[in-house]
Formats: sequence, structure tokens, C-alpha cells
Amino acid sequence: MIDTRLELPERAMAPRARGRTMVIDPGLFTARFEDAIDSVGEYIDLVKFGWGTALVTKDIKRKIDVLRSAGIGFYFGGTLFERFAVDGLLDDWRGLCHTMGASFVEVSNGTIAMSDREKSSWVARLVDEFTVISEVGVKDSDRSEALTADDWVGAIHQDLEAGAYLVTTEARESGRSGICSRDGTPRQDIVEQILSSGVDAEKLLFEAPNKELQTYFVRRLGASVNLGNVAADDVIAVETLRLGLRSDTLLTAR
Repeated sequence: MIDTRLELPERAMAPRARGRTMVIDPGLFTARFEDAIDSVGEYIDLVKFGWGTALVTKDIKRKIDVLRSAGIGFYFGGTLFERFAVDGLLDDWRGLCHTMGASFVEVSNGTIAMSDREKSSWVARLVDEFTVISEVGVKDSDRSEALTADDWVGAIHQDLEAGAYLVTTEARESGRSGICSRDGTPRQDIVEQILSSGVDAEKLLFEAPNKELQTYFVRRLGASVNLGNVAADDVIAVETLRLGLRSDTLLTAR
């Protein structure tokens, strides 16, 4: 970043313990992926290979090597965990993660019929092998809207007590489910109850795939909020939101 006399919010250098940006790879062409990491990797803390894309990406090992060289952690989308769980093959999933050199894993129940208690038991089982990132919330809009703030808070605390390194709040790559309403607006009542429940905000990773959600969370929690499901093309834009270098947060990022 160019040095100036502007008073900007303090941002730690990677690897960051707060203010993380998680980028989702939905299957980017490998050359584009390499270019993204080379261009904006200093602002990326984690990369998630979305849903089950890792299984059908020919150059997945090459992408992983790029991340390893850049010192960026990666993991496979929780949907892949769920797909193996449905078939009773979670030992195979664990083996895959080890074989691919993943030190992070995501555990979720956003699609399948797995209780929050069972999910958190998997978190507890995996923490000795991996750094576990759990996810709270469901992908189906009807099921999502039926979840109360108490449901969200209970599931978050349960996963943290089980040893989750971070807990992700579901929003999908569309930003229209989970912590968001169907119209894409954040469910502020749920966010506020989560934040008032005593959970450390630095342990939360808010999925925010669009500018509206990114702006909302930066305004609410500041430059050091953890944001996920950010597109590679949006990494610089997100950093400017954090620093008050975009009109949306110019008067609030201090």
C-alpha cells in the first residue's frame, strides 16, 4: 500500500488473527487463480474451494501449491463434508483432506439432516487433526427463516465449545439465505443477538459475498471484522471498505 499521511484504520499484516478475508474459489481458471493470488494475495487470509469443486478441478494440486507458496491457508467447502457424510464416508473425506495437505477443514450441516449436536461432535473429533472452521445456518430459505436467534446463538456457542477455530455464519455465495433474508438484507436482529451473547466477534466469520453485506458488517464491526465468500475480483474493493477509502464507509471507518 502507498504510504500517505491519511489516518486509516490499523490493519495487521498477514497472517492476521482479526480482520480476515476469506476468498471463495468457485472454480476459477487456474491461470486466473494464480494471477489473483499474485496480485492481491497480501489481502487474502484463507481460500475456500467452494462446495465440491475440488473434486472436479484438474489443477487443484497446482492451485494448492500456489497458496502454499503464498502462505495462504485453504479448505474445501462444507458441502463436500456433507456429501461424504451422507454416504457414510467421512473417513474417506478425512483421508482426502490429509492427502491434499489441508490443515483447515470446514464442518457444516447446511443441507443435510444432521443435528447441530452431531455437527459439533464432529468438530470435537477433528480438532486434534485439523484447524476446524464450522458453519452455522442452512441454505434453504424456508428452513433458514424458521431458525430463531436463539437457534443461531446456541449453535455458535456449541461449536466454539467443541473447539472450532472460527464459526462461519451462512449466507451462501448469493447472499440470500442464512444470516440474510431472501431479498439479500442482513437479518440484523439475529446479528445483534449473536453479538450480545458474549461470543468473541473475532471468532466469527461472516459470509458477505456482495458489497451491501460487506459494507454492513464493516460499518457494524469495523475494519477488523472477518469476512468470507469474497470473490477474488472484490478483494481490493473489500480492503478499501475496511479502510474508509470507499464512499460507503468513508465517514465510518475510523
